Formats: sequence, structure tokens, C-alpha cells
Amino acid sequence: MLQGAWCIAIFSSSGTLYPGSSNNYCIPFNFLLLSFYFRLLSSDILILATQTLIMALNYIWIAFFVVGFLVALFQLIFAGNTQIFNDLVNSIFSNARTGFEISLGLTGVLTLWLGLMKVGEKGGMVAILGRLFGPLFLKLFPELPKGHPAYGSIIMNISANMLGLDNAATPMGLKAMKEMQEVNPNKDTASNAQIMFLVLNASGLTIIPVSVIVYRTQLGAVNPADIFIPILIATFFATMVGLISVAVMQKISLLDTVVLAYLGGLTAIVTGIIIYFSTLPKEQITTISTFAANFFLLTIILLFILLALVKKVNVYDAFIEGAKEGFTIAIKIIPFLVAILVAIGIFRASGAMDFIIKGIAHFFAWIGVDTQFTGALPVAFMKPLSGSGARGLMIDAMTTHGADSFIGRLSCTLQGATDTTFYIIAVYFGSVGIKNTRYAVGCGLLADLAGVIAAILVAYLFFT
Repeated sequence: MLQGAWCIAIFSSSGTLYPGSSNNYCIPFNFLLLSFYFRLLSSDILILATQTLIMALNYIWIAFFVVGFLVALFQLIFAGNTQIFNDLVNSIFSNARTGFEISLGLTGVLTLWLGLMKVGEKGGMVAILGRLFGPLFLKLFPELPKGHPAYGSIIMNISANMLGLDNAATPMGLKAMKEMQEVNPNKDTASNAQIMFLVLNASGLTIIPVSVIVYRTQLGAVNPADIFIPILIATFFATMVGLISVAVMQKISLLDTVVLAYLGGLTAIVTGIIIYFSTLPKEQITTISTFAANFFLLTIILLFILLALVKKVNVYDAFIEGAKEGFTIAIKIIPFLVAILVAIGIFRASGAMDFIIKGIAHFFAWIGVDTQFTGALPVAFMKPLSGSGARGLMIDAMTTHGADSFIGRLSCTLQGATDTTFYIIAVYFGSVGIKNTRYAVGCGLLADLAGVIAAILVAYLFFT
């Protein structure tokens, strides 16, 4: 094996530099070969798994148009509504314009946050979270041999997810699945460790809901970060339910001293936050929660900068490196955002969405429950299936009802409460050829349900 350091530039198959490789790097050649091989392998796996999910989104997208047209036709024939098709055509053009304007408007905010995230990443924030939660993960994956390399990949993946660093989290997640598969006795059946890992990912535990804050900023929210604490609480409950359900299935002792200390401590903190805000007058809840969210976010940003400074990272260059991706991402999402918003616009303009929401509202009214939350439920229904679909419905809720309306804020909280369970299953299990997922889907969806319920209850506490 060749040793030493080679100075090279890494190019993609299309002849362009890979992101972050605009300058030459001096790295060990054997590490380069292994990294390059794994990157190519991961890319192929992601493409295959993503194609399955794209087909699902394809059917959802078509259904919006077909159902919308049929409902409009029903209104024309049986209700004599001759204006309905004018409304559908108008919604197509207005939502296409909205998608384009939102995408362009995201450029500045995305540039800012991606730059800050790159500073935090280079400052070692992911590694710090890994060390902080390492002892807990050792207890949650008892079937993995002590010192197994999968522990490192698992901790890095979960830590990156908590910070919203999807680009860093996915490769580490694929690496973790591959390493766990090496000690899996039944190669086509999910092991206990793989199920625990997948459900923790699907529960979507997030400290900084960057994407939701970015969209709220663009859509004119007075305090875009006011959903910060509600999302943190909702995603915590989703993660706890997912973790506990898997632990029960795998007979992992939740009374272990280490597990109890971590889970009990985190639960006490979240419970304390809920109790504190529940004792405040309604008019003070939004003020104090917004102050706390903004203070916490600014503290995290300052921590990122100071950690990078301590590690002798060129903070400004690191920020610019990450910020360069902001414009590219904003431009890339234009066709996706326009496509989903136009389809949702057709569905809403036809009256189909109102019909579904009113049906659900009538049911909850019949059992004596307040129905204000039902307008945000489409986001909850879509999230396990499609992240982009749920994002489109969140944007639709904010543009229809207002970014600072109860439905707008609840939609944002639901969007940040959980992750796209079926996408994660397809990508991670598909990457190692797992066919029998056992109870992974059930526990993942149970975590989603807990996140949805928690998001609704927390929204009533904070936003009404």
C-alpha cells in the first residue's frame, strides 16, 4: 500500500470539482482510495433507495392533480360551480410564482446558516456531542461488541442530525449500517442494533431546526425562531417514545443507572420547561419563549465561533466555505418547490383539502375536542412519506393562513417534530440489503405519532 501524502484535486464523474474541493488537498493516498470507494458506493446506494421514494412521491404528486380535477368536476356537475376551473388555473400560476419567489428569497438566509453550520462542524461541535452522549449509546446497543467501530459512526451520525448537518449525517449513517451489518448474523434481516439506530434517526431529534426557521423568515414571520422550543419539546417526545418502544421490544433495561441518568435528566429538563411555561399568563408565553429561543440560538452561534477559534480554524474562511452552498441549494430547490406547491395548489383550490380537513374537524368536534389544529394535519400525514411534500404543505399552510397564525406555527412544529420514516428505512436498510425490517416500521411510526401529538399539545400551550 502506498504511503505518504499526495496533493490532489478530487473531481466528480461529470468533470466538476466535488463540493469543498476547490483547493488541492494533501491526504494519505490509502485513505483517499478508501474514502473515494466508500463515497462512490454510498452514492450508488442512495440513488437506488431514493428512486423508490421518488416513485412514491410521483404517485402522490399525480394524485393531487387527479383528485383535484375530479373534485372540481364534481363541483361543476352537481353544484353548478362554473368558477372552479378558473380557480384551479389561477392557483397553478400563483403557486408557481410563490415557489420561485420563496426559493430565491431563501438564498440569503441559507447562505448565513450553512456558513455558521460549517463553522460549528469544523469547530468540533459534532465530536463534543458524541462524547456527551457516548455512554448512553453504549447501553442502547448492547449486542454490538465493545469497542466496535460502529459506535463511532452511530454517535457522529446522531450528533450531526441533532445539529441539522444532513450532508454530514447521511454518509456516517450509511457507514454505521455497513459496520453493524458486518456483525449481523442474518444478513437479510434487521438486527436489534440496526433497528434502534433507524428509529432514533426516524424520530428526528433536532436541536436547531434550521430549515423551518429559514422558511418562516422568508414568509414574513415576526419572530421566525418562536417555534424553536415547541419543536425541541415535540421532537424530544418522539425520540423518547421511539427509543422506549424499541427498548421494550429488545428487552433493554431502562432502569440501568446510565440510561436512567440520561433519560431521566433530559425528561426532567423538558418537563421543567413545560411546567414553567404552563404557569405563565398567556400573553407572556410567546414573549418569553421567543426571547429564550433567540438567546439560545445566538449562544450556539457564538459557541460555534469560539470552538473554531480554539481549534485554530480560520473562522471566516470556514463560514465562506459553507455559505457558498447556500446559493446553489436555493437555486436547486426551485423546480422541486414549484412542482409540489402547484400540485398542492390544485388540490386546495378544488376544495379537496378543505373537504378532508372539515371531515376530520367534524369527527373531533363530535367527540368534544377543539378542532383548530386540524388545518395543520396534512403536514403530519405527509411527513412520514415525503419530506418535500410535507415542506410544501407547511409552506401552503403559512401562505394560506399566515406564518404567525396558529395553523402556520403548528405546521412548522409538525414539520420539525419527526423525520421522513419511510425514506430513512429505504435508504439505510436498502444500503445493506435488509429485506425483513421486523418491528422497525411500527416503532418508527409510533415515534411519529408521539411527535405529532406532542406538537399539537405544545402548540396549544405556546400559541393560543
